[in-house]
This record gives sequence, C-alpha cells and structure tokens, in this order.
Amino acid sequence: MAQGTVQVTHTGTSRWRRRTGEYASLAAALEAAADGDVLTVAPGTYRENLVVQRAVTLRGPEGAQGSVRIAPADGVPLTVRASAVIQDLHVEGQDAAAPAVLVEDGTPELLGLRVVARSASGIEVRGGARPTVRRCTVDNPAGVGIAVLDGGGGVFEECEVVAAGQAGVAVRSGAHPRLERCRVHHAAGSGLTATGEGSALEAVGCEVYEVRGSGVQVTGRATAHLTDCDVHRTTGDGVTLDTNAVLTLADCRIHDIPENAVDLRSRSVLTLTRTTVRQFGRNGLSVWDPGTRVDANQCEIFDSTGDYPAVWVSDGATAVLDSCRVHDVPDALFVLDRGSRVDVVDSDLSQVRNTAVSVSDGATAQLDDCRIRDAATGAWFRDHGSGGTLNNCTLDGNRTGVIVTKGADPTIERCTVDSPSEAGVYVSAGGRGSFLNCRVTGSAGYGFHVIDGCRTTLRKCRTERCARGGYEFADGGPDTAYDSGPLVEDCTGDESTGLTAPAAPEPVVQTAAQSPGLLGSIPGQRTTEQEPLIASAAAPDPARTSKAVLGELDALVGLDSVKREVRALTDMIEVGRRRQRAGLKAASVKRHLVFTGSPGTGKTTVARLYGEILASLGVLDKGHLVEVSRVDLVGEHIGSTAIRTQEAFQRAHGGVLFIDEAYALSPEDAGRDFGKEAIDTLVKLMEDQRESVVVIVAGYTAEMERFLSVNPGVASRFSRTITFGDYGPGELLRIVEQQADEHEYRLAEGTSEALTKYFTEIPKGPAFGNGRTARQTFEAMVERHASRVAQLADPSTDDLTLLYPEDLPGLP
Repeated sequence: MAQGTVQVTHTGTSRWRRRTGEYASLAAALEAAADGDVLTVAPGTYRENLVVQRAVTLRGPEGAQGSVRIAPADGVPLTVRASAVIQDLHVEGQDAAAPAVLVEDGTPELLGLRVVARSASGIEVRGGARPTVRRCTVDNPAGVGIAVLDGGGGVFEECEVVAAGQAGVAVRSGAHPRLERCRVHHAAGSGLTATGEGSALEAVGCEVYEVRGSGVQVTGRATAHLTDCDVHRTTGDGVTLDTNAVLTLADCRIHDIPENAVDLRSRSVLTLTRTTVRQFGRNGLSVWDPGTRVDANQCEIFDSTGDYPAVWVSDGATAVLDSCRVHDVPDALFVLDRGSRVDVVDSDLSQVRNTAVSVSDGATAQLDDCRIRDAATGAWFRDHGSGGTLNNCTLDGNRTGVIVTKGADPTIERCTVDSPSEAGVYVSAGGRGSFLNCRVTGSAGYGFHVIDGCRTTLRKCRTERCARGGYEFADGGPDTAYDSGPLVEDCTGDESTGLTAPAAPEPVVQTAAQSPGLLGSIPGQRTTEQEPLIASAAAPDPARTSKAVLGELDALVGLDSVKREVRALTDMIEVGRRRQRAGLKAASVKRHLVFTGSPGTGKTTVARLYGEILASLGVLDKGHLVEVSRVDLVGEHIGSTAIRTQEAFQRAHGGVLFIDEAYALSPEDAGRDFGKEAIDTLVKLMEDQRESVVVIVAGYTAEMERFLSVNPGVASRFSRTITFGDYGPGELLRIVEQQADEHEYRLAEGTSEALTKYFTEIPKGPAFGNGRTARQTFEAMVERHASRVAQLADPSTDDLTLLYPEDLPGLP
C-alpha cells in the first residue's frame, strides 16, 4: 500500500459495492466509508482534521503502532461522533483553544492512541458520548489531560496521563466517567478533579502521583468513589473536598504528601474504609465547618513528617473513627470549637509525641473501648465548654493519662490508666470532670492529682501501686471558695481501705516536669506566625481605648520603626476626626497596608492590634482579624476563586483582612493560574468596601516588592509599606525573659550571657524564625530542665524554677 494512502475494506452486502478501495486522504476515505467498514491507514503524517461520523474502524497498519500521525496545523485533529473503533494512531494537537481528540456522541472504542498535544485538553468527552478508551496515553503540558464534560461518560482502562498543564483528569458539568487501572502523573494542577452538581468520578486501581496540586479534588456537590487507588508525591494536599462534595475511599493508600493528606470543608462528606494515610506534612485528616463529616472504618493514619495533629476537627465539623489505628504522630486527635465532635470506637492511638486526644474551645470527644498508649498526654480537656466521654478505655504507658483544665467537664467512666510516668489524672485551673469506676495502677507519681480546689467528682475509683500516693488534693489558696475541692465517694487505694476528700487538704508543689503542652500551646492548622511577643493571643476587646492598645504595642519587644509607623497612622486618623468635628476638611488616609519581613517578626500581632486601634477610633465596627493565605482564596476551577475571595471579605466585614504570603497570588510562572482572579476580585472589593474592611498584605520583603511591581492595580490601593526587621540577639533574649517570667521560671547567673551568645551564633538561614526561634529555644530549655530536675528526689524551689546555661539546646 502506497505511502499516504488509506485502504478501505467494505463490508456491505450489496453486490454493487466494491470490496476494497484506496484513497489519497483520510477525509476522502471517511466520506466513502459506510458503517462497519475498516479503514487501514498507511504510515505517514496526515495534516487533516478528521471527523468520524459512521461506525467504522480506523486504524494504523498492524505491528506498526504510532507510525500514523494525525497532525493538523490547528483545530481539532480527531472528532468522533459515532460508535467507531479508532486504533493505534498518534494524534498531535497544536490548538490551545481546542481538544486534540474530541468524542461527542456514540459509544466508540479508542484503543492504543498516543496523544501528544499542546491543546486545551488531550482527550475530551462531551454530552451523550460513552466511549471505551483502552491503553491510551496523553501528553499535554499545556492543558487538561482528559476532560469529561456536559454529561459525558465512558470507561477509561489502563490509560496514562504522562503530563498535563492543568488537571490530569477533569470531570465537570454532570459528567460521570469510570477509570480502571489508570495512571496520572506530572500534572500542573490536580491529578483527578470532579466539579459541579451531578458530576461523578469512579476510579478503580488507579495511581496519581507527581502532581503540582492536590492529588484528588472534589468540589461543588460533585461525588467520587475511589477503590484500591494510590495518591502520593503531590505538592499540595493529597485529597481535597469542598462545598458539599461527597467522596468514598476504599482500600486506598495516601502517602508522601507535604501538606494535608485529606482536607475537607464546607459540608463535604468523606467515607474511608480500609484506607491508609501516612507520611504527611500537615494533618492526616483536616476537617472544617458545620455539616462537614468524616467516617473512617478500619483505617490507619501514621508516620507524620510534620508537627501537626494527625486528625484535626474544627469549626463545627464531625469525625467518626471506628476500628482505626493512629500512631507515630505529634498529636493524634485535635478537636476544637463549639459544635465540633469526634466519635472514636474500638481504636488504637499510640506512639504520640504530645497529646493523643485534645479537646478545646467547647468541642466534644466521645471515645468508647479505645486504647491510648505511649503518649505524653492521653487525653486533655482544655477549657470551658469542652467535654465528652471516655468509656471503657485503656490508657497505658503515657506520661499523664488524663488532664482536665480551665473549666472543662468530661465524663471518664470505667477507664484504666496504667503505668503513667507522672500522674494518672491531673486536674487544675478550674477543671471539673467526673471519674466513675476508674482505676490508676503503677503511676510513678500520683494516681489522681487534683489542685486549685477543682470541683472534680471521683466515684468508685481505685488506685494501686502509685509511687507518690493514690490521691493528692491541693487547695487553691486563700481566695478559693469554702465549698470547693473534689467530691469523693467510695474510692479506694491499695494504701487504704477508703478515701474521702480531706476537710483541709495540704497544698502540694507542682513540679515543672509536665507534658510538653502544659505551657499552653495548641498546634496550628496553617503556617502562621507564632507570636511570642504578648501573653495572650485572644481576640481583641473592642472596648479598649486606642491609648491602651498603643500601650500594648509599645510593650512588644523591638519593632521601633513599626511602632512609629503605626503611631503616625493613628495620629493622622485621630486628627482627621477632630478636623471633621471642627467643620474642616480631613486629609484622606488610605488605611490598607503592606507588611514586609521575615517570619516570626510580629506581623500578625501588629495587624491584630492595628485592627483594634481602628475599632477604638470608630473607623471600623469590630476590628477583628481574619487571616487568610493563597489556599483560602484561590480555587482550582473557574469561578470558585472569586467566590472564596468574596467569602473572606465577608468574614472580615468591620475588621482587618490579613493576607499572609500574598505574593503567592502572583507566582512568577503564573501561566493560567487563578491567582490573578483573586487579585482582580481583591482590587474591586477594596474599592467597593473601602469603609468597612482594611486589607493588610504580608510576606518576605523581596517577594512582596515583586508582587507590588507586577500588580500596579494592587499597589495603588495601599497607603504605605511597613518593614519588620529581624530581631537582634538582645531582643531575642528579652523574648525569652518574657516567656520565663510568664511561666514562672528564672534565668540563673550566666544564662543571659549564654543566650546572647547562642542567638549571635545561631544560623540566620531560611529556617530562622525570629520570635518563633526564641520561643522554641525557651521551650527546649524547659524540656531539658525537666529532664534534669526529674532525677532529683526532693527538688527545691530554685531547682524547679532556675534555668542554667546547660539547659540550652545545641545549635541547629
């Protein structure tokens, strides 16, 4: 057969039809062919835009796969509108506005195609089309790998997306494909994405890896079901769900993820069965917002590579873990905010560096028949309104079994705390709690240690072999109410036949060798500046005067130039108000600011105080701070970014919108990045709502300079740039001194000099965190101090409070 010809084998029954024919072009052959005919294409390059509208077979010569190239200059190289068979062709698309292969109708079979393109999509399926696509590869570094849209469907078997400039596989507008044994990698967007009501994606035995974004993303009421799939080596989250998304993961593996392994919010629902989550840099499961829910059964979450909780539940979300294992993580379960809840049944939490179960800010945790082993703290109920139940649980080998503080009120029933190295149960600072039929055995400290006159209930509890005693109750000092203290009923210990709360309990001295979290820190969910500069990070009190807030600003360590800039702004606003009252024109003051500087230099703290100052002056209604970053503003499909940005503005109404690392909205290799949509929306909202929201953008100095230079529309909205300089050794020393004073420690003779030398010599590279480094240094000193003092049989007050030069950690 001659080069560049097409042989058509006719299969019609009419005796008037030719049995075979040869045509000089594919278009001519397709025009002459009828349903059932076979078109065999000779090797060569065909610069034609093919449209297959009959149920024919179009294929390359047998044994010469890839020898036929369909490569027009523009447009769609191959369009299929019938139940045809297309086999062993090499398709090249060059039109950025069109797909390389478009399937619009019928139930065609695409077999062994290789699509190499710089097109809007490599393979696109639309409308009523239901193709079967087998052993095809797509290499499209300019757009989507495979797109299924507008109600399209079909089955993709053993296909591979080897490169994509956007999502590897995109499903939207009511489409519903099935992927079997497919591989998606080296995509610049999400690996698999399903968006929009009615859209559904099913994947079986697939692998998603090496993508610059989320491995799997389901949003906007779409659904997905993944079975026996691997998601790993992404640059973003492993799996992302948003806005009423529904996802089921069965027998899947999510690992080697630098961010959250699974992140879901906005009323999304996730069901995991026999799925493993490991080697994640942030949270294994990150669950946000009322109506959002995770149900995990027979799953394993382990081997965290970061410093964040394995399971994070907040803002009214719910998580249910049944027969699961969580181990080798910094913290196992962190549930916070009123309405948030975790229910854990027949599960193991072990090898936890900090707290296995932490409950705060009014959240609830219910654990039944669970085992908590080898944690610094088994369960910590932190503050008022926080509670729940531990029922029939075993806490073994933890530093402290259960901690209850600051008005928290859990119920602990039929639980056993075995071999704690400090205390079985520790209640302080107004904590309450009811302990019913509980047992503490083999404690190296006390069994039940209740201080500060806490109104804790102990009923039918028992202690055995506790080194310092089964029960220790210390009063709260002279200001404690006369009827405070624990309520004790039918409790026993192996050193006595019965126990009642003493009428006048003797006070005890609390040692400093507590679990790491007793300094009060809660792991953060996002990378935000950890400010050690003020004693409390509570929300600002709008009742304070501007003078009081400026006084707090002045009390911060260093930041002299920053303080001058803020005072100058405050003076301008105050004088403007006075001029208006006097009937004079007031100078227009743009209140939006740019903060530049390294991490840990106090940008977030100053932004919070600035909002409070503006509220005290009547410029803003509330003055509260809403902190966001790129991930909170930028979506991964058209339209979602504007919605997210508008929602952030709405949350900040009457206060300050603080955009951390704002330069990430305009990356240097932006391409088709949706960050520009966020910037455009910001610019418009800053103008439309200039009286109700103040915007502060922050980030590294050089990156912010680039950001403002390439976005003049943004730069024009800001009145001034305030630069936050790095802290010097003396300022870092003052921060440590503040931390020590706050937590009732003292620096021994020579320690200040040793700290100054330490901060002078510490490397000032990218990992240097300024104030955060000072705080971490203090915490490391406290830990080393605790290890030293714990060896003393009867430590003095000096022993318990003095930090020596040898408590300093080694230089990183």
